[in-house]
Parts: sequence; structure tokens; C-alpha cells
Amino acid sequence: MKKILYCGIMVILMTGCDLGNRVENTKELNKEIKATQIKRVTNTQLIYSADEWGKKIAQIAEKSLKSELKKNPEKAGELCKNVGAIPVIAALQKEYGVKVELLGVADLKNQDLAVKEREILDAYLYSAKNKSVASDNLQQLSDTLLVYNAPVSAESDVCKTCMKGQEIPFAVWRLLFNKKEIIRKLDAKQLKD
Repeated sequence: MKKILYCGIMVILMTGCDLGNRVENTKELNKEIKATQIKRVTNTQLIYSADEWGKKIAQIAEKSLKSELKKNPEKAGELCKNVGAIPVIAALQKEYGVKVELLGVADLKNQDLAVKEREILDAYLYSAKNKSVASDNLQQLSDTLLVYNAPVSAESDVCKTCMKGQEIPFAVWRLLFNKKEIIRKLDAKQLKD
């Protein structure tokens, strides 16, 4: 009788140990541990990555917006105000953890933008008024945020369509990066390499 009871208890204990689930949990636990480990990323790496990604994202965003404007000219106002609704730009935002916006003259008074951003926007407007070529710009807004700005050519369909009510043809891409997301993406890239 003791042998049967002992065997029954052993069977229950053995079936209660699901080794497959335990292996899965171990993989998930390892990922979680890696995600919480301190990563050594220099400020130079952060700046370089945000600058490189900013150039790439601004070009893709402009190309995507042009394409959408050609396909849906009747939705131009909506597309220009909410570029994140365009699937390609939405995918970029998710992939890079970045917020993508198209700014114009009206945004000089936008209180949601940091003072530094409005000053940069004003400098871009000054360049547009004087028909001088302005270059892309990357600024640190706080301990956690970087903003990448890329002016849109006055001859671009994006500028002509999205900012047609403005006296001066003027538009700027605003890409808001969170340093935490840059570090996460850099870490994921290092894990793949």
C-alpha cells in the first residue's frame, strides 16, 4: 500500500513539473534581465545614431507623404496635420520610438513645443525668407529628449501642398527622439551582431 501511495505521489509530482514551460520562462527571463541591465552608451553614440536615423526617417517620411498626397489629394489637410496616420511613417515611429511631425509658420506660436524648438523654427523661417539654404539640426531638449529638424525645400510638393496658405513657403520635419528608445534600439542591434 505504501508503495502504491509513494508511486502515486511521484506521478503527481512529475506531471506537475512542466519542463517545456520552464524553458520558455527561462528564455523570457533572460530577455527581461538583459533589458534591465545597465548599458554603456556614450553621448556621442546617442547623437550619432539620432542624426543618422533622423536623416533617413526625414527622407522616407517626405517620400511617403508625397506619395500619399498624390494618391489622396482630397485628404491633403488631414495627411499634413497627422503624418503619423500614414502607414510607412507609423511604422517608422514604432520601429525607432520617434514622433514625426511636419511643422510650419503656425507652429512658431505652438506652446507644446519647447522654447528652444520655437527659436530653431524661427531661424529656419529666417533662412526661408532670405532664400538661403538651411541644414538639418539636432538638439538636446532635456536629459531624455533629442529633436531632429530637417527643412523641406520650398519647391517640394510637400511644402507647396501642406503649407499653401503661408506667405513664405516653409516647412520643417520634426523628429522627437527619446534617449531610452535610442539605447534600446542600439542594444537590440548589438544583440543581433
